[in-house]
Amino acid sequence: FFSLQPMGKPGKQKPQKQHGNKMPEGSDPLHRVMKQNIMFNKSKGQHILKNPAVVKAMVDKAGIKSTDTVLEIGPGTGNLTVQLLAKAKKVVAFEIDPRLVAELQKRVMATPLQPKLEILLGDVLKNELPYFDLCVSNLPYQISSPFIFKLIQHGRFRATLVMVQKEFADRLTARPGDKLYSRLSANVQLHCRVSHVMKVSKSNFRPPPKVESAVVRLEPRVPKPPVQAAEFDGLLRVCFARKNKTLLGEFKQKSVLQLLEKNHRAYLTARGLPAPPADGGASFAELVRRVLTESGFAASRARSMDEDDLLRLLLAFNRANIRFA
Repeated sequence: FFSLQPMGKPGKQKPQKQHGNKMPEGSDPLHRVMKQNIMFNKSKGQHILKNPAVVKAMVDKAGIKSTDTVLEIGPGTGNLTVQLLAKAKKVVAFEIDPRLVAELQKRVMATPLQPKLEILLGDVLKNELPYFDLCVSNLPYQISSPFIFKLIQHGRFRATLVMVQKEFADRLTARPGDKLYSRLSANVQLHCRVSHVMKVSKSNFRPPPKVESAVVRLEPRVPKPPVQAAEFDGLLRVCFARKNKTLLGEFKQKSVLQLLEKNHRAYLTARGLPAPPADGGASFAELVRRVLTESGFAASRARSMDEDDLLRLLLAFNRANIRFA
């Protein structure tokens, strides 16, 4: 990615006449973009949040301090960005579209906000996350899941407030036994406290998305859970592949047993411990069955297991030197 540093010095601006809650037509960045025939790319999740009341509510609920560095993903024309800049010490914005980067630079040029903004041109999923205290974003919907997992692995932030599809928000907040409870739910809730903040109608965007949206807040748990994120996710991938099936049935699958036996042998070899006999996997399959039975989870189904259940199951497998990552 490219780091676009602020250019020029802040200068004085003439005050603009306001017409109700609307900006003059020429000063509205969304209007300028439309006038320049810059088409928003829906495949990149470019749905610009145009309602200032929703923007204000997000900023107010984010709990921004004057000393905070805020991370924003997909700033678009900057409607949320300028409000974040007004409250934070610094905003670091990832934008993948050079056209919108140019528009955002124009919007803050020669204003007191310019030195506080750093724009990173590139794909946030393909780059390391910079230092930040808060993440506040109208998140491009197609990267919601991988970005949330990236945040979990990063872990070093105070809170995240993001706009996502309503169904995705419902999955994030779903509890064991709920229809939408999933690998995503269990994974995120182990590492973060998750809360629903507000619903947002699709009429608040341009172009409007096909689905309704919602804002959610994530706060990392302190202290951190005593488990590696990749190891826990590896267990969840197996358990939630068919969440309504018993774990004994799920762990009997040949592909699952082959993967776990490979991990098991590698773990033992790395520690100079004897590997199980080469009997076509029969002894390892028996080891897995014994772990599930003795831990009391053989008849359990992932759909109804909470974070404590899943951690106890992972611990039982790890004690038998069975690893998931």
